[in-house]
Amino acid sequence: MTQTNNRIMDEFARLMTDAAGAAQGLKKEVETIVRSQGERILRDMDVVSREEFEAVKAMAEKARAENERLEARIQALEAGAGARV
Repeated sequence: MTQTNNRIMDEFARLMTDAAGAAQGLKKEVETIVRSQGERILRDMDVVSREEFEAVKAMAEKARAENERLEARIQALEAGAGARV
């Protein structure tokens, strides 16, 4: 009877191991599907990438600094022209 119990337990352990492996494989497959669907949705929404956002942000900061520099120059020129009148 002891050998029968051990054999049943061995079979049960093997079954549980196989089930755990199958569950892990299913988990990876579901994660892959969810990730690909998320990427497809973001692509369809025409969302910009982080790199594109950072590039445009840098351009805007540079343009703002240039505008401030030009504004200061205009004020200096206007001040100089007002002193002559």
